[in-house]
Amino acid sequence: MTASTTASPTSSTVDSRRWWLLAVLLLGQFMGLVDVFIVNVAVPAIGADLHASGATLQLVVAGYTVAYAMLLITGARLGAVLGRRTMYLTGATIFTLASLGCGLAPTGVTLIALRCVQGAGAALMIPQIMSVIQTRFTGADRAKALSAFGAVLSVGAVAGLVLGGVIVNADLFGLSWRPAFLVNVPIGLLLVTAVPRVMPADPPRGRPRLDVAGLVTAMLAVLLVVLPLTLGRELGWPVWTFAALAVGIVLAGVFVLVERRVAAPLLNLAVFRAPGFGLGATTLVLMQIAYGGFLFIFTLHLESGLGDGALRTGMTYVPLSVAFGLVGFFWRRLPVRVQPYVGSAGLVCCALGYLGLAVAMAGGGHGGALAAVSLVVAGVGMGLSASPLLTQSLLRMPPARAGDASGVLTTTMQLGQVTGVAGVGTLFLSLRGADPVAGGPGALSTACLWLVVLSAAGAVAGAALTRSLKGGDQAER
Repeated sequence: MTASTTASPTSSTVDSRRWWLLAVLLLGQFMGLVDVFIVNVAVPAIGADLHASGATLQLVVAGYTVAYAMLLITGARLGAVLGRRTMYLTGATIFTLASLGCGLAPTGVTLIALRCVQGAGAALMIPQIMSVIQTRFTGADRAKALSAFGAVLSVGAVAGLVLGGVIVNADLFGLSWRPAFLVNVPIGLLLVTAVPRVMPADPPRGRPRLDVAGLVTAMLAVLLVVLPLTLGRELGWPVWTFAALAVGIVLAGVFVLVERRVAAPLLNLAVFRAPGFGLGATTLVLMQIAYGGFLFIFTLHLESGLGDGALRTGMTYVPLSVAFGLVGFFWRRLPVRVQPYVGSAGLVCCALGYLGLAVAMAGGGHGGALAAVSLVVAGVGMGLSASPLLTQSLLRMPPARAGDASGVLTTTMQLGQVTGVAGVGTLFLSLRGADPVAGGPGALSTACLWLVVLSAAGAVAGAALTRSLKGGDQAER
């Protein structure tokens, strides 16, 4: 009887600590995610205060995502070998210090550099969260933990947009956009203090096997594509921009050759042999290009073209974000027989939403009821496509390669957002010209039509993915 009474509190205490650990780790996920959306709302204020060009603002947004995407898999591997607590604390510390630097940045170039450091910190910190969920939670508890993880992703998007608007609009201490970064500092300090108290240390497990050659080649390839796309418009497209693009594309091919030869590749390209994976990755990348480009250009138009304050801009996104989050969280409650089709149906909704915005915003102003409904439709489409397509892409992946496949999808999706900011952003800024008020409506409308094309192409790829998987099912029978 005594043993029984002492065992129960001990088990309860251990269980409670696991959930406290999850809550603390998810706070880091929330901080990293909120920062992405806060910056989208703060971009016009940054441009006005630092006299930054459109290209500089594109790099402020894209710099974080490039660093995060390139180092994400490396961060996961370092955590598995050197210890997840060590890597989480290292990443949180780097992210916090970089946030402080961003809040104090005197120039646009300094801000871009520090945003890259922020992305590197996030890449060390965030992969450890999923690893902890996989190793410390099982059965129903793991399902609850994953639901909490998904809820943070949904809520973080809304909170980032609204919080960014509130902070910039409040102009705290006359600092304009700077508190949008400085708000991370107390959160980061809380994390660095709390994590050692709730997360047991895990000892190192040997030396990490890192694909340095692949990482360097991939980073050079991405930079040689992103920088010309971003800077070319302002510089008048000199010869070096086209030369850099060509070299970047060649390096992408070299990267594929490197990855086939190394023992522990950065991106295990063998995952593309799994049925449907290539189509799934293509569909998700097309969705993310449209999504990343849309957030950048719509924010610029609302604040620079229509004169909206940061708060109103943030609130404008709320219907889209709420629809995205709710549908993305509850889509599994749809009948099983229709679930294979929701990914491509979601991208059709995205296309309709962008088309509605193109029509609504073409004549100037905020577009009225049509624009509001279009944002909700686009949000529903994003919710119906993102999570279902991830699930479908991994459906026929061998369990031994599931980790590599998840890393490939996450990295390519992040790079898709970067491409959207660089490519769609450059298109919008070129069409808008020097007068954001006069040129903004037409530029936004035309850019949204290109988002329709991207989403429609994604819907076609998504339908092909569904047919491929269903064909495989019939073959197995």
